[in-house]
Amino acid sequence: MDYQTLGLKTLTPHIGAEISGVDLSKPLANEQFSEVYQAWLDWKVLVFRDQQLDAEQHKAFARKFGKLHVHPMQHSYGGDPEILTVKTTAKSNYTAGEGWHTDVTCDEIPPLGSMLYVTETPECGGGDTLFADMYLAYELLSDNMKAMLDGVTAVHDGALPYVGKYRVSPPDGQTYPKNEHPVITIHPETGKKILYVNSGFTSHLKGFAGWESRMLLDGLTNFTATTPKLYCRVEWQPNTLTFWDNRCTQHHSVWDYHPHSRYGERVSILGDLRPAA
Repeated sequence: MDYQTLGLKTLTPHIGAEISGVDLSKPLANEQFSEVYQAWLDWKVLVFRDQQLDAEQHKAFARKFGKLHVHPMQHSYGGDPEILTVKTTAKSNYTAGEGWHTDVTCDEIPPLGSMLYVTETPECGGGDTLFADMYLAYELLSDNMKAMLDGVTAVHDGALPYVGKYRVSPPDGQTYPKNEHPVITIHPETGKKILYVNSGFTSHLKGFAGWESRMLLDGLTNFTATTPKLYCRVEWQPNTLTFWDNRCTQHHSVWDYHPHSRYGERVSILGDLRPAA
C-alpha cells in the first residue's frame, strides 16, 4: 500500500520493514496509527530507529494495541511488572531469547505482540535478532505434512525454558503456565494459516507415541532453524524499537558479542483470543 504519514523500507520481500517519519514519544494521530497498524499486519516486524523513549512513553505506545502483559518470570526481575529487562553482560549465564521461539506460548492467551527497545548495543558489533515468517513456514510444508498436522494439538510448557534453561523456579506454591494450542493456527486478523510450534516452549504433540512426537516436533523446529528464506535480520542500533507480531513469527537473539553488553527493555501486549485453528 502507499503510506501517506510514514516511510517504509522493506528488509525482505515477505517479512520486516524499517519505518521512518514516526516519533513514538508522542501520541500518534489516528491516520498515522492506522498506517503503523496495517504495516505491522503486512510486514510482521517493524523497526523504528532513533527513538527517544522513557518507560511511560514505551508503554503508552504499546497500550495503543491492547492491555500490557506481565511475564511469568517477572518475579525474578523485579521493578516495573509491565517491563521485562533484557540485559546481557560479560557475567551473564545466558541471554534472553537465544534459540528460536515465540514469546510465552505457555500462556493460555500468549502475547499478541512485543516491543523491544534497545538503548545499548555491543561496541564490537553483533547482537542481531533473527525473525522467522511462520506464515511462509506453513506454506513451505508439503501437502502431506499439512494434512497430517491438521487438527493436531501441542503442549506448551513454561517450565521448559524458565526452569530447564534459565534455572529460575516459580514463586512459592505456584507453577509456570502450561497450555495446549493447535499446531496449525489461523491469524485472527489476516485469516492466514501459521505453523505454531517452537523449540522454546513446545514439549510434545498430543495423540502420538513419545518417539513419534519427538520425531515430528524435532523436524518442525529444525525446519525453522535451518531455513534462512524464512528470516529477516534486525541489526540493532542504540535507541531502536522493534515491534513484532507474536502470533505469526518466531525470533532468535544472536549472542555473538561476549564479553560485551547489550541492554533493552521489552513491553508485550496481551492477546484477547486463544490461538485457534
